[in-house]
Amino acid sequence: MKTESDMTITLPAGATLRPLELPARADAGPTPGIRDYAEVRNACILESTGRDDDALSADELLAMLYSTPDRVRRQWAVEIDSRTVGCCALDIMQDDGGETAIVVVALLRSAWGGGIGAAAYAHVESTARAAGVRKLQHWSEHHDDNDAPLPVLASPTGFGSVPADRAARFLIRNGFRLEQIERASALIWSDDTVARLQALRAEAEQHAIGYRVVRWSVPTPPEHVEGYAWMKSRMSTDAPDAGLGTPEEAWDAARVERQDERMIRRGRTMMVTAAQHVETGELCAYNELAIHTGEPTRPTQQQDTLVLSSHRGHRLGMLVKTAALLAWHEAHPLSPRVVTYNAEENRAMLSINEAIGFTPIAYEGAWRKDVT
Repeated sequence: MKTESDMTITLPAGATLRPLELPARADAGPTPGIRDYAEVRNACILESTGRDDDALSADELLAMLYSTPDRVRRQWAVEIDSRTVGCCALDIMQDDGGETAIVVVALLRSAWGGGIGAAAYAHVESTARAAGVRKLQHWSEHHDDNDAPLPVLASPTGFGSVPADRAARFLIRNGFRLEQIERASALIWSDDTVARLQALRAEAEQHAIGYRVVRWSVPTPPEHVEGYAWMKSRMSTDAPDAGLGTPEEAWDAARVERQDERMIRRGRTMMVTAAQHVETGELCAYNELAIHTGEPTRPTQQQDTLVLSSHRGHRLGMLVKTAALLAWHEAHPLSPRVVTYNAEENRAMLSINEAIGFTPIAYEGAWRKDVT
């Protein structure tokens, strides 16, 4: 029997909210509805950020829409006269028993101003509450008005701020509070970049006595699964989280395999570069770089970078980043830039990025709402 969350919902201004139906098999290929959803998703990102760094093809997006043992995922298309004009998503984390979820509500500008977004959000929140969610998280890039400066919202961490733009005002009206600022940074490749990376790597190696660099592409080799899983679990506890309340993630071989399979289904190549303690064989720092396999001129996404707390102080963060970027550029020379995100209070990692040559390109607000 269908529940309310499975039904098409009537919204203001003649719009509807329709649950996105996925093919029974992820390898079946995207349906026309999913292609429309992907196209509108990409258009919303471009309108809100001015960049297409996070654009995904329908085939690439499809692999990310299915639920897993770690995440329960729901998606809805916002439609006007059967034309998709927005995307909504709910991603419920299972590590804390489903109490924390990430929510997305995005509309094309042509659909703004009619109360559609607020009504769509209310339904997604109601679905989350019915599922037992108690904390909602949302990330949104924020920009100043071109005509006049906007009031500033300071992060409660004391690091960074964002303008009180339309997205911020929408979130505040709907009960969210700003918890953290994330900096988006980009590294543009040049001959100078390579020379700087080589010098920084050589310097880091002088401090990283007793460690060696190991590297692999997904799928993760069996000899590295256990160590990689442990580092992934520490990423959820050791990275700055401010007051977001992100749950600790439990990683094991099965979860690593699920991540690798999903990455491959998305058509992406991901390289992991790690520092290994020579005496014990322990993996103690890592960096992830990824790109779409069939589109070599796309931007590279730098994903996780972490040094285990017990191994800090040996320049391992700089070591794995520089070693990774040098190897990556040699393998993917047509990718013009690398994009990464860091919390503004993560000064140690930002200092590494700045020394390498990353420069800020945008700022995101990380928001939280407690659902009662």
